[in-house]
Formats: sequence, C-alpha cells, structure tokens
Amino acid sequence: MITRADQLERLLSLSHELGAESRKLAILGEGNTSAKLSAGTFLVKASGSCLATLSPEDVVECHFGPLLAMLDRADISEQQIEDELLASRVDPAARKPSVESLFHAWLLSLDGIGWVGHTHPISVNQLLCSDRAADFAVRRLFPDQIVCCGLTSPLIPYTDPGLELARAIRDGVRSHIEAYGAPPRVILLENHGLIALGASPQAVEAATFMADKSARIFAGAAALGGPNFLEPSQAAHIANRIDEHYRQRALKL
Repeated sequence: MITRADQLERLLSLSHELGAESRKLAILGEGNTSAKLSAGTFLVKASGSCLATLSPEDVVECHFGPLLAMLDRADISEQQIEDELLASRVDPAARKPSVESLFHAWLLSLDGIGWVGHTHPISVNQLLCSDRAADFAVRRLFPDQIVCCGLTSPLIPYTDPGLELARAIRDGVRSHIEAYGAPPRVILLENHGLIALGASPQAVEAATFMADKSARIFAGAAALGGPNFLEPSQAAHIANRIDEHYRQRALKL
C-alpha cells in the first residue's frame, strides 16, 4: 500500500527532476506539481516555492472539495479565492497552496490521473509565444512524440492564471475527452507553458521531456524551411499500434 509519505517522496523527486537547472523547464518559483492522495485530498506545491529545491515543508495537502466548488461559482472575488485556497488546506498551519492548485484539483479528479506537472520550458514557450503554437499542438513530427505526448494536445488560449485559467483548462480537456475518449497527456497554454498529466510520475516526466525534445525539433525544422509533419493517417497508425501500447505500459505511461 502506498502511503502519504511514499507519495510525498515521489512528488519531491518528480519536482526536482522537472526543476533541474540543466533541463531549462522552470526557474525560480515557476511551475508546480501535484499528486493525488485519496478521493478527498491531494498534495501540491506551495506558492512561491522552487521545484528544484522543493522540500516537505513546501508541499501542501489540500481538500478537493473547496477548490472544485469554486469552478462553478458565478461571482467570486479575488479575496474569496484567496480565502478558499487557504481553507482548502488540511493543516491550517501549512503554507499557502499555489493559485494553480485549482486546475491541479480538477485534473486529478479525472479517471486515471494521479499526477500533474506544470512547467515553463524555454523550448516549448518559444513556440507557444509564436504563431506556430496551433501547429505544435495538433500536428506530430515523429513516433515517440505520439507515444509520450499523445496524438494531439489541447491548446488553451492565453488566460489569466487562477480561476479563469482552471475553467479554460476544464473546457479544453472536456472537449479532448469527448473527441478522443481519454484525457490528454499534454496540455499547452498559450504564452504560458505546458501541463503533463498521467497515472504515474514517470508518465509526467516522459510527456514533459518529450514535449521539450519535440519543441526543439520543431524549431530546428522551422529554421531549415519548415517542419515535415507526419500525415494524420501515419500519426493515427502509430497511436493505435499494439507494440507502441506495450511500450507505453513498459514506460509506465
């Protein structure tokens, strides 16, 4: 049986991997991570903490209920959002959870999702801050991109971080589930960054690292005259190959 201590240790390890300076995925207080503990609570990075140096004191256990309830409230002030974030803490003495805990809570409530990692990779953001963002979201360049990142990724228009962003992510992911029957592996946020989600920390790492590689290849190909994308039929074939599904299981994706 996996305990809270086990989940915390795994979350710290994931955070340190995503925040490693050499990877250039997040600096200073950028990004956040989370892990589901039970149907009622989850762990999430505290506001203002650093992924690379995250400690147990920088992780907050929160109740899903107060955060999910905010997504459906028509009129709520910034102060009320702040109050509800603090009220969601299991331990009232714990640090304040990130305002992006709102979308973490909703994503972790999806079937099969137990881990979320949000980063701001230089490689990915140079595309998300350009007019090629939509191409990067919906077109694929090579098989491993499909295996680790999925056949396509929702592209969320720039939205102010916080409650409105959580709602926009919910809308985009719901549309993806309706179209493909499952949550995406990667969500792209225009002029902001990426979110990787999955059943394991390995799935989050794989999707994040492969998205980083994919963005670097995209930018290089664009500089050499333009990316040569896989045809939709080719990409769909890779996504449905039995051997690729086996590889996904082996990689804990």
